[in-house]
Amino acid sequence: MSGAIDRPAARDPVLRVMPQPGDINLNGNIFGGWILSQMDTAGGIAARRIANGPVATVAIDKMEFLEPLFLQDLVSIYVEIERVGRTSITTRVEVVASREGGLDVPVTSGIFTFVALDDNKRPRLIQRG
Repeated sequence: MSGAIDRPAARDPVLRVMPQPGDINLNGNIFGGWILSQMDTAGGIAARRIANGPVATVAIDKMEFLEPLFLQDLVSIYVEIERVGRTSITTRVEVVASREGGLDVPVTSGIFTFVALDDNKRPRLIQRG
């Protein structure tokens, strides 16, 4: 497969999951909403670490589905922090499917933006350093 990549040795996934039979759409592939949910979860985990507290998703940009995801795939979700603002954190979230024979295939990616929340669920400043 031309989209195959080497396993990323220098980074660990934020989340690693396997889809279940209930996650299949009518075409026999994994439902795109399931993938999006996993990406949002992984991005939220990374953003929460930076914010040192709760965050909420405020935007998803540039979603791009490159390949289908299949039931037997092991899904690894990688997150890179793109930007930390006063109250928001922008992340790049990438999904890689590990397939039989050790083949890793990029499936989708997107830019997710989170806002740090205070105790009243309102935006709060992100303390740095």
